[in-house]
Amino acid sequence: MMIAAAYPFAMTESEPVEKDSSRVDAGFVSEESIYALILVAGIIVTAGRHGDSSWAVFWIVTGTVVVFFVAHIYAGTLAHLNVGPHHRMELGMAFRASVQRSSGLVIGAAIPASILLLGATRVIDDENAMWFALWAEVAALALLGYLAFARRRAPVPIRILGALTTALFGLAMIGLKVIIH
Repeated sequence: MMIAAAYPFAMTESEPVEKDSSRVDAGFVSEESIYALILVAGIIVTAGRHGDSSWAVFWIVTGTVVVFFVAHIYAGTLAHLNVGPHHRMELGMAFRASVQRSSGLVIGAAIPASILLLGATRVIDDENAMWFALWAEVAALALLGYLAFARRRAPVPIRILGALTTALFGLAMIGLKVIIH
């Protein structure tokens, strides 16, 4: 099932795009993955303020992302059952499209959650784990911005501008962490 059929205006499937894009790329380069990265950064900033350990933050992130993932699937399914007559879907099709679309939430949260888990298992220091997770999010956001414009075959300077603009959201969260601490 193509995302374009379920979401005709989705950035991940808009024309012109590369025709050989994988499903992982469609989940990774999405507003859901950007949203997940920013959401997780906010959780790290807030939890870090309270002195929580990487282990505690890992579980807060995991629980929050699971709730958002399930809620996003539910909302997407309901929305597609009630769209106009030309885009109306059956329940199963709407559910599958919502699961595919919502996968970006899990994909986006996986990188910082993995780094927090490294801190929780003492592979890296707790405080460093939170900082590494935040900087990894900035890098992931930059990659998302770059790939989004690359899929639209934008010139390299525009791709770089897209990367920098998207990374600014992560940098804003790091700025908040610095101010809060």
